[in-house]
Amino acid sequence: MTLILTSSSYLVTQDFLQYLPDSPTNLKLTFIPTAAEVETGEKSWLERDKQALIKAGFKFSEFSFTGKKKKQVEQMLKRTDVLFISGGNTFYLLQEMKKSGFAELIHQYKDLIYIGSSAGSLVAGPDISLAQNLEDTSLAPDLEAYSALNLTDVIVLPHWGVPHFAADYEKVMKKAYQTQHKIILLRENQYVVSKDNKLQIISILD
Repeated sequence: MTLILTSSSYLVTQDFLQYLPDSPTNLKLTFIPTAAEVETGEKSWLERDKQALIKAGFKFSEFSFTGKKKKQVEQMLKRTDVLFISGGNTFYLLQEMKKSGFAELIHQYKDLIYIGSSAGSLVAGPDISLAQNLEDTSLAPDLEAYSALNLTDVIVLPHWGVPHFAADYEKVMKKAYQTQHKIILLRENQYVVSKDNKLQIISILD
């Protein structure tokens, strides 16, 4: 499985296209907005991610894990080449991934391309515990454990260097220093590509 993990996908979309196996016009992309469903206020970041994908040439369908059965998720995965997991609340996203059966099924689809933006990147790692100081955990009352998808053994913490998150990240770093997991602090102009157990951090020059 190829992973492309971003902080804000729309800022790096044009650059990560080089790691796709075919032109976006020939790939079936499914856009997953689940993490954003519990966010309030304007969601301009979500629309920017969508518009960047459209500009790149993707024609995509949307699918939410919320309220879905395992069979529905399985049917979606079978018709998908590229899975785009949007930003939002990581805890709610993981809760619905587990309830719908996605967290179990995803490991069967080795040829899938997984693109994460913010929460979608964080949940791809082994654990989301470090996000407790960044997000509202009460939005996921049915989430019993913070073990995540484990598609990579690295925890990607998005939006590093963004002033809005500075105070919260001070708290996160105290816990991060004690964790045994590998961590990547990902800036807005960076993204991670992981394939065949090889991982690269790509930085786009301003």
